Order: sequence, then structure tokens, then C-alpha cells
Amino acid sequence: MKELIVIILGFTLFIGCNSVSKKDIELANKIKSNENFRVVKQKAKELISTGFSAGAGYGEVWIRDFNTFVELALEVNNKELVKEKLLMFFKFQGDDGNIVDGYIPKEKSAAGGYDYIYSDLAPGFAAHKNTVETDQESSLIQAVYKYVEKSGDKELLNQEIGGVTITKRMEKAFEYLLNDRYSEEYGLIIGGTTADWGDVQPETKWGVNIDDSTHWAIDIYDNAMLVIALKNFIELVPGSARKWKSVLTGFETNIRKYLWDADNNKFIPHVYLVGSPFPPDFNENEIFYTGGTAVAIEAGLLNKEEVKISLEKMIANKNAVGAVTIGLTLYPAYPDGFFQNPILTKAYTYQNGGDWTWFGGRMLQQLVNYGFVKEAYEQVLPFNERAIKNDGFYEWYTIKDEPKGSAAYRGSAGVLYQALVLMEEWAAKVEG
Repeated sequence: MKELIVIILGFTLFIGCNSVSKKDIELANKIKSNENFRVVKQKAKELISTGFSAGAGYGEVWIRDFNTFVELALEVNNKELVKEKLLMFFKFQGDDGNIVDGYIPKEKSAAGGYDYIYSDLAPGFAAHKNTVETDQESSLIQAVYKYVEKSGDKELLNQEIGGVTITKRMEKAFEYLLNDRYSEEYGLIIGGTTADWGDVQPETKWGVNIDDSTHWAIDIYDNAMLVIALKNFIELVPGSARKWKSVLTGFETNIRKYLWDADNNKFIPHVYLVGSPFPPDFNENEIFYTGGTAVAIEAGLLNKEEVKISLEKMIANKNAVGAVTIGLTLYPAYPDGFFQNPILTKAYTYQNGGDWTWFGGRMLQQLVNYGFVKEAYEQVLPFNERAIKNDGFYEWYTIKDEPKGSAAYRGSAGVLYQALVLMEEWAAKVEG
């Protein structure tokens, strides 16, 4: 009798395993046979092999963009060239540890419109910093981590620039955030008010610099980026764990305490230090921040069920407004006129509700990492179709799927390529 029970149980488990396995095999075969995967990956490789600027509309190498294609850059470029472009950011590091947004040859800087920064360590170049955002330091540390992991070049950490090692310079970047961009009240970092991960504040037409009109705020994107950077640094430099692990834990705890809205299963757009730039009757918490949520998932700040709910919200949001992909950066958009900069003063334009592969691709990556491969495959299809239809990668798209902004946008290529690679790697592990 016992033997019969064992046989029946074993057969049941066998059937159950085969049922799951069959679905996985079917999905894996779809991924392996989807020619668009190969076409889009090749387009991404071709684009990244042509340079390091953010895109056709940008002369600068931006760290927030470079961070999202550094791994692919290593596949299609000489390692020493990638390292040179990466280390340039440390040559412009401020005495307080701050990191610039981007750099450009001096002769091309006249048309940029920024207050340029110069360094004796980088003759021939000019740099700039959009001070309303607080992601440059975290972006550079993440990029260093990706470079080291991909290339195996751990000696980079001991390399000196201006007599200071890269390891120490990364710590100085953290110290800048904790000294100059830290709220003691909330235990989180601050920046100007922006739309989700954006770098334009609503109070002024140019909107990239902190000024007397700035409303200081705390958001999920900046803080999640810092959490990722802290985790990366501790992994790169294990001996630093004693110093930085408690800092990391503090940020993880305070993000959940002050920014996570458990009742609505979403992040609060902003916690304001002193007042909001928006009308008092405007309920900003109705807005769902896609980009910040995707980065928070990458940072490990949500559990698997919360990731699932977040995806469901992203799909519902894109459907509600008729957008094509889950790259819709936020929903609902800020009403017309809430931002003075003309590029995003209208709802569903640019950072104010545009459709961005640059962040949708990051969400696709995390869906794979959290085991939602079927969902990732379903959601990647329109991203691929769009890249093929437009013969490349644009900065953003309207909700009607019209390409806008910079063409040849390398950040979009980098994140979508990595999402496709993760799906293919999963499929390769499935036998069938």
C-alpha cells in the first residue's frame, strides 16, 4: 500500500513538473525563434559601436546614460577606450565629491547653454552638472561596478586620478550625497522637484539648476539609485561593508517608511521639505511613477507580489492612455502648464508622460530577474517592433508611438539589449 502511494505521489509530481516544464519549453522556443530579438540586438550593437554620447541630439557623454549601456559598450569597443570614457568623470569630480552630468570637447561646448566646469586633469574638455537631480554620483558608481564585473578589470579600483584612487573617489561621491543632499529628518537624499526620474524642475523655463524658486523634495528614483550604488560598492570593496552597510540599511528602511504607499501599492511621487510647486488642490499622489518604480525593483525594495502589482499598474496605465509600451514614464501626466520648460509643459510629452524605452527596458530586465519571464516576453514585443519600424532607437515616443527627441539614443539601445539577453539566457537554460 505504501509503495502504491509513493508511486501515485511520484507520478503526480512528475505530471506537475512536466506541466510547468512544458510551458517553459514553449516560452523558451518562442524566445529562441523570435527573429526580432536578433535584429534588435544587432541594431543596438551597431549603434553603441559608433560612440559614447547620449544620442544624435547630444554632444556630451552623460553618466546617467552611459551607465545604461556600459556593458554593451564593452562588447563592441576596446576595453581601454570604455575605461577612458568612464574615468573622465572622476577627472571633473568636485572637491566635495560631487560628480558632473556630462562632458564634451571644449570646442563643442559653446552651443550647450550650460555653466561649464573645467579641470586641469582633463584639458580640452568642458563638463556640466544639472543640479536639480541627484543621480550622477550613483550612476557613476553603478557604471564602475558594471565595467569591473563585465571586464574583470579589478585593478581599476586602485588606479589613481589626481593622486586619489577610484575607490576613494567613489566614497567621496557617497560623502557628497550624505553631506550636501541629505535630509536628517527623513534619512533620505533630496533634490529639486522633477517628473519622476527627470532633470527639469517645474519652476523655471530652463529648469536644470537649483535656484531660489526650487522646492526641495525626496523621490524614489534618486534614493533607489543610491541603494543600488551602495550595494554595488560593498560588493566591489568588501572591506567597506562595515562602514557602508548601516548606511544602506538606513536608506532601505526609510524608503519603505516615507515613500511607499502601502494602501495603494505605489510610491509617493514626492515628500516635500517645504511646500510643493503645484497648486494646493492638486493630488500628486494619484500619479504613478514608472521609472522610479522600475529602479526601486532593481534595488530590491519591493517583494515579488509587489513587483507583480506594479506591472499590472503599468499595463493598466498604458492601456488607459493608449500608449504602446510599459515605458510610459508616469500616469496620469501633470496637467498642461505645470512645468514651465516648453518641452514638457504639455501633458504626455517628454518626461511628463512620454513613452521611454530607456526605463521600460529596465522594467523588462527586472521582470526576468524576478521570474516573470512570460510577462517580460509579452511586454518586450512592442519595444522590438518599434525599434525595427523606426530603424533604431529614439529618446522617447508619444502615446501615439511617434518617435521624438534624440535619434540614435544609446540608453534605449543599452537597456533593451540587456533585457533581450536576459530572456535569451533564461531560454538557453530550458531544455526541450
